[in-house]
Amino acid sequence: MKYTGIYILLTALLLLTACGGKLADGKVVTVTIEPQRFFAEKIAGDKFAIHCVVPSGQSPETYDPTPKQMVQIGQSEAYLQIGYIGFELVWMQKIRENNPDLKIFDVSEGMKFVKETEEEEHEHETDDGHHHHHHAGGIDPHIWSSIEGAKVIAWNTLNAFIELDKENTEYYWKNYNDLLAEIDKTETVIKRLLDPLTDRTFIIYHPALTYFADEFDLVQLCIEMDGKEPSPAQLKQLVTTAKEHHAAVVFIQQEFDQKNAELIAKETGCRLVKINPLDYHWNTELIQIAKALADGETY
Repeated sequence: MKYTGIYILLTALLLLTACGGKLADGKVVTVTIEPQRFFAEKIAGDKFAIHCVVPSGQSPETYDPTPKQMVQIGQSEAYLQIGYIGFELVWMQKIRENNPDLKIFDVSEGMKFVKETEEEEHEHETDDGHHHHHHAGGIDPHIWSSIEGAKVIAWNTLNAFIELDKENTEYYWKNYNDLLAEIDKTETVIKRLLDPLTDRTFIIYHPALTYFADEFDLVQLCIEMDGKEPSPAQLKQLVTTAKEHHAAVVFIQQEFDQKNAELIAKETGCRLVKINPLDYHWNTELIQIAKALADGETY
């Protein structure tokens, strides 16, 4: 009995060691932002661990990775980039140079991007007197804020994992189809909330919801002017435009200054609503935004 107990203990220790080794040696894929991690984890399941570079609460337009993160990226099986976010425009070339064998997949491939020239033309057509933030590269990168963008990301993520691990192709396809069903359900909920709206204009500091607004026939007014704080004259014009369009909500984001948003809310009578378009729970966050537009409350 004594030897049997020792044997069981040793076996348990070996199993724990093996599990620890498996975890340490497990396959890792790196992504840039938390919404990407949502899609990647849904499809990867238990076949890959997903590492996200830009922490929650940090801006992916200006974030600089730590030396430890750069090492982690180099140890990854692959990197899934979101497309044209500021972090990637600054750092992807260095990541490629430091890791020539690292497989890099662009999960925005096939997306119809909104370019700033198109945004500006649209602004002149609607005569709202407002200018959008200028992103690095001249392309609005926030594709995860729309149903179409979510499906593009999911499709490219699926193909990335199949290329990395062909033996589990059927597994990834099943997870992908489950994710598509979740995306479709999210769209249904959002449409049910937004379709009855007559006043479809909202204000936001940083234009993170351009694709969301286009997809659901909304008007997005941005507080940022060409990527800078607005002047008093520009703020006055924005307040006038917001009143003309019957805007009811000002969205504020934790990584941006809230002073001007609070001022505009006071001048227009709009509700201030905190959102996080970079939240991991992509679907829940978009539904929260739709609910805020529908009734001014978050749940």
